[in-house]
Amino acid sequence: MRMNHPEVGEGQEVVAAERLSSEKVFVLPKHSVTMPLSTQSQGDNEEYALVASLDNARNLSNILKAITFKDHAIFTATPNGLKVTVEDSKCLQANAFIQAEIFQEFTIKEDLVGFQVNLTVLLDCLSIFGGSTLPGMSTALRMCYRGYGYPLTLFLEEGGVVTVCKINTQEPEEPIDFDFCSSNVTNKVILMSESLKEAFSELDMTSEVLQITMSPTQPYFRLSTFGNSGNAHYDYPKDSEMMELFRCSKTQTNRYKMSLLKPSTKALALSCKVSVRTDNRGFLSLQYLVRNDDGQICFVEYYCCPDEEVE
Repeated sequence: MRMNHPEVGEGQEVVAAERLSSEKVFVLPKHSVTMPLSTQSQGDNEEYALVASLDNARNLSNILKAITFKDHAIFTATPNGLKVTVEDSKCLQANAFIQAEIFQEFTIKEDLVGFQVNLTVLLDCLSIFGGSTLPGMSTALRMCYRGYGYPLTLFLEEGGVVTVCKINTQEPEEPIDFDFCSSNVTNKVILMSESLKEAFSELDMTSEVLQITMSPTQPYFRLSTFGNSGNAHYDYPKDSEMMELFRCSKTQTNRYKMSLLKPSTKALALSCKVSVRTDNRGFLSLQYLVRNDDGQICFVEYYCCPDEEVE
C-alpha cells in the first residue's frame, strides 16, 4: 500500500506510532501558524477525493466512540455525508451516519469514496490536543483523502497550533448485508433513552442473553435477563410517557447475546431517543438519535442477529 510521509522542516522529526504491525500513523509535530487552518490547507495543490471540515472535532470523535468495539472501520462517503461501519463476527454491525450538513465543508469529487482505517488510531489523533472542554476552546479538524493507496490526512488546529496526522488506509471490505428493510419490520417502538438506561441498570447484566418481547397485547414491550440473581423482567406499557411510538403487529420473543449488545450502550449513553425494531426473522435494529455539541442530529444504528427464537 502506498504511503506518503508528511513534509517536515529542518530539525523536525516524524513520530511513527504503530498500533498494528501493518499500520502506522505519522504525526507532524505541533507548530505555530499565522493563518487559520482552513485558509492554510486551501493553499495545498493536491487534488483530494474527499475533504471534510469541522469547527469542533469532538462532534466526530464522540459519534465514532459510540461504534468503537473493533479496531477497523469502513468509511463510505457520498454527497449525502459520511457513513462509518464497524462489524463483529458477522453477527453485529454498527453504523454511524454523519450528514454532510453537519460539516462546515464537505467536498467529494466522486459519487462514492471508500476506505478502511484503524479506528483506534484515528480517535487517538482526534484527541491529540487532549480533547479540551474549556469554554470557547475547541479543536478544528480538516480531514482529507486523495484516493486509493493514499493515507487519510488530518489537519488539527487548536489555539493557533496545527498538528498534521497521516494514517494508513486499506481497501475497504464489503460490509455485511443484513437485508434489514422497512417492509419486513414486524414490530417497532421508540423510547426515550433515559428509560432504556434505567432498564439496563435494573436488569441483571450477568445474563448471557437479553430477551426482548414485543406484542400488540400485554406485556407489550418487555426486556428479560436470566443471570446469577435469577430472572428479571422490565415492562413498558404501550401508553407509557417514555414511549413515543408503539407499533406491534404480532407477538415476537427473541434472545440476543448480551456480549453483542453491550457495545451499543456507548451509543445509548449519548442518545436522547432510541428506536427498537425487529423484522420477520427476529433480527434487531437499534437506532439512536444523538445530538452533538452544537445541537445537530446524527444517527447511530446497530444490527444484531438473534441468538435463538423463543416460542
